[in-house]
Amino acid sequence: MTTDSHAAPFSVPARPELTGGRRIGVVLSHGFTGSPVSMRPWAEALAERGYAVELPLLPGHGTTWQQMNVTTWDDWYGEVTRAFDKALAENDAVAVCGLSMGGALVLRLAADHPDRVAAAVVVNPMVITRRKDVLALPVLKWLVRSFPGVANDIKKPGVEEHGYTRTPLKAADSLFRAGRVLARDLPRITAPLLVFHSEEDHVVDDATVPLIAERVSSTDLVEQTLRNSYHVATLDHDAPMIFEESASFIARATS
Repeated sequence: MTTDSHAAPFSVPARPELTGGRRIGVVLSHGFTGSPVSMRPWAEALAERGYAVELPLLPGHGTTWQQMNVTTWDDWYGEVTRAFDKALAENDAVAVCGLSMGGALVLRLAADHPDRVAAAVVVNPMVITRRKDVLALPVLKWLVRSFPGVANDIKKPGVEEHGYTRTPLKAADSLFRAGRVLARDLPRITAPLLVFHSEEDHVVDDATVPLIAERVSSTDLVEQTLRNSYHVATLDHDAPMIFEESASFIARATS
């Protein structure tokens, strides 16, 4: 299966001379039907500040939506976990960052490893939804292979996410099933947590962020509204603010 040339993973080592002498790693995860394209500018901004960065390509992504339809949450989480284990082995502390489904994946890491995740930053995370059609996915996925895609929800003109034009329904059902389990496990999250959410988002509804605020056990929880970006805010007008504030938050949490 040929991988899209835009979808290459990204990995750079730490530069501890820029981070107070400690090696600080950051694992980033892109979203559902997306690729590292949506996270590459964020990853590069963190690398410029001396952080080690691991930005993997999730299985089934960066190829075709048909290929993604034979992958599941376990495959995606397994890849993020491998990146996390690598970062842990090479650094003194590791933070995790994610966009949309990537936000759910890194929250899962924070719930499963509360003693090893130093900080978490999520942008428009998707854990649960108010959409009623999701309830039909367990049956619908056997009748219809895909729905129209959700990529490129970006306010800034001329920006391309390079995501799939179709949404694979078997993969989507796996995502929403895992989200319901994660919602139950949110109280296990104790890491400092920074949540960015767009005021106008045409992909993820307003169900997840209040749930996170209500259920996580993090005593250091910061919410930041993005007023000039749609769903893929990491490529949108507010991206520089996300990069700057996340770097500062990780620095404070790992100091």
